[in-house]
Amino acid sequence: MDNRHQTFGQLFKAKRVSLGMGLRKFCLINGLDPGNVSKIERGVLQPPQREALKRYLGCLGIEEGSGEWFNFADQAALEAGQIPPDIMSKEKAIKHLPVVFRALRGGKPTKEDFERLVEIIRRS
Repeated sequence: MDNRHQTFGQLFKAKRVSLGMGLRKFCLINGLDPGNVSKIERGVLQPPQREALKRYLGCLGIEEGSGEWFNFADQAALEAGQIPPDIMSKEKAIKHLPVVFRALRGGKPTKEDFERLVEIIRRS
């Protein structure tokens, strides 16, 4: 399955399995509760956020700030109905998010709106 269409739990499980670890072994080594990890992987629990997310990703050996880290962190935020915190900290970009929302809803942002947003993203 293309990882762009996987849930956080599916990404998490695939990474754990790629490390050659079953659920119980992974949890035992990392001091995690197998019941909670299983629920995260099955999508019964929402993905962890903030410090808990850092801990879980660290257990998977994912380096903070890497492309893989952002892939997991973005998916976790989206599934929680949030905009990723690093994006929220960019005030100039945040002001222009309504343009993105309109486009996603099928609205027509103006060419100027789109060009301003692209420039802000490039500078960020």
